[in-house]
Amino acid sequence: MPRKSVKNQILQVASDLFYREGIRAVGIDRIILESGVAKASFYRNYASKDELVAAYLEYQQDLNAKDLEEVQLQFPDSSSLQLHALIDKFVKKMKTPGYRGCPFVNTVVEFPDSFHDNHVNAVKGTEENWKAIEKIAEKAGAARPFELVELLRMLCNGAVMLSYIHQSEFNPDNFSRAAHTLVDSHLFGWALTRKDD
Repeated sequence: MPRKSVKNQILQVASDLFYREGIRAVGIDRIILESGVAKASFYRNYASKDELVAAYLEYQQDLNAKDLEEVQLQFPDSSSLQLHALIDKFVKKMKTPGYRGCPFVNTVVEFPDSFHDNHVNAVKGTEENWKAIEKIAEKAGAARPFELVELLRMLCNGAVMLSYIHQSEFNPDNFSRAAHTLVDSHLFGWALTRKDD
């Protein structure tokens, strides 16, 4: 197996720490220590913490794009099934130990100044993701794809908050049922059974 580049090694460690503990809570010295690189090597690759945060958000966006690509390859002839598969992927993530919600939303909360680069990049990341999902909804035949995606977005963000508040009692399957029903209602006129495009 090829050895990770120093830059990638730093990014992987930082991404894990930022997601688990929060961006503001994790300092550069901690990242340097846990990634096992010299301070000079760190600054050769990332001139500042904000530059590393930008790389972290770009990495998260790449993961979202990979999820979209996977469902499109899995169901190349059915955009409706792609939407359902994305919901299933989200539910699977919610059931994963250590799940802490959306990294973009978390970053926006940590950096409330709408002019801060981290805030701007986080908003851009989440907007790009939902725009891509809206295109899938449009291809699936949703009469009002923007409305469907906005409702899905509210459901997702609400589910994330409930998972924070009620941790052990929270059941992602309840979100799953609501989200699948919402998609079907917009595609098939409140049909409760899934069908192909």
